[in-house]
Amino acid sequence: MLKEQTPLYIFVAVLFLVGVVFGALIVTALTLDQQQELGDYLSNFFVTVDQQGLPAAQDSYWSIAAFHLKWVGLIWVLGLSVIGLPGILILDFLKGVLIGFTVGCLVSQYSWHGMLFALVSVAPHNLVLIPVLLVCSAAALGFSLLMIRSRVLGQQRRTQVTRPFLMYTLLSLGMALLVMGISGFEAWVTPAMMRWVTPMLVSAG
Repeated sequence: MLKEQTPLYIFVAVLFLVGVVFGALIVTALTLDQQQELGDYLSNFFVTVDQQGLPAAQDSYWSIAAFHLKWVGLIWVLGLSVIGLPGILILDFLKGVLIGFTVGCLVSQYSWHGMLFALVSVAPHNLVLIPVLLVCSAAALGFSLLMIRSRVLGQQRRTQVTRPFLMYTLLSLGMALLVMGISGFEAWVTPAMMRWVTPMLVSAG
């Protein structure tokens, strides 16, 4: 089954990477006023983190986990319907845009200091989270295409969807559990690394 879905994995990965590039290009298209406003926002954020720190891990964990679980859940729901197929592709592209824009902003404003901050704040948990979301997306696309072949195209021998549905749902649940573990890393470990790098950005600002 994994071999059959290899083109889907490649497709969603390329779509995500295109989103990353697009997000980075958006940064270069900002006007001077927008860049100034963005720089002021980042500067204030880093000063706040440096002086006041970040919310307690136990307070931020559930909000972080809920955000990521909603993303996984939305992909699962979209995979259940034929009309949800474009939505899955949009989510993958949007995720890439958000990461590309975030990293692009940090680098454009703070050069290598910004890259260092991105490496400790954006990269670590996303190294696992992004593959999780891409696996969920590929599985959702695969199930949605199965539904199209089975229901919409009206094949003479309709494909049995009960077992694929159970496998698809179990995969999504497994990915959801993994996301909760990743959220723990993002809530407890990432803030510590951010506090280590933030003074450099405050000085650079």
